[in-house]
Amino acid sequence: MKEDSLAITAVLENDYFPGIYEGDIEKLGAAMYSEALLLGDVKGVPYAKTRNEYLEVVKNRLSVKDSGKPFRGTIVSIDVVNTIAVARVHVKMYDFNYEEFLSFHKINNQWLIVNKMLSDVSI
Repeated sequence: MKEDSLAITAVLENDYFPGIYEGDIEKLGAAMYSEALLLGDVKGVPYAKTRNEYLEVVKNRLSVKDSGKPFRGTIVSIDVVNTIAVARVHVKMYDFNYEEFLSFHKINNQWLIVNKMLSDVSI
């Protein structure tokens, strides 16, 4: 269980957060299952994308790194049960503060994000 939490932490810190920050869709894509869905709301507006639609958005926007805007990815918690897990993370990027619930599944001995739920919150 501790080993799995550490593996999920590594996915978040080595691929997910840097992928978002740098606009690196290779890193970001490596953290996500090919059929992953992203759902939630941004500034109160419903948000729904497939993994590939999301990666296309990231690819075509100015990266947070190049924008000079603040970025911070913080792991709030990770709960693991056998081959499933949920990570709660906070992502500060551009002028947004996202609370995210990332569902993970261990597929072929690799932890992948299979679902991303997000909501932009005011702090």
